[in-house]
Amino acid sequence: MTAPIPTKIHYHKKARELELTYDDESHRLPVEYLRVYSPSAEVRGHHPSQAVLQVGKKDVGLKNVEPVGRYAIKLAFDDGHDSGLYSWDYLFELIQNRETYWADYLERLEKAGASREPLGIEIKQL
Repeated sequence: MTAPIPTKIHYHKKARELELTYDDESHRLPVEYLRVYSPSAEVRGHHPSQAVLQVGKKDVGLKNVEPVGRYAIKLAFDDGHDSGLYSWDYLFELIQNRETYWADYLERLEKAGASREPLGIEIKQL
């Protein structure tokens, strides 16, 4: 089964959430969630054993959302990460599995003794 295609995509900057609207429903995904589950090789690796746990991403935001053909979007995060294409199938998978994936992420952070909190001094470009 192919995932539905959003009819509207809106970034809520203050809430740091990406809203995906479909014909009959709408879903808001936190940018942090999208960042830690980036489909890029930099995050996922080329094999599950190569995946890199993303830490300190609690306050990450988006700089840009760009359509890629008719099948995906490319997200540019304000921490400099901008690789990986979020296909409609992958975005719908993230929506459907949000609670499970998020719980898994928090468990992996805890096991690693890591945190969602950014390290050091945050510097924002204007």
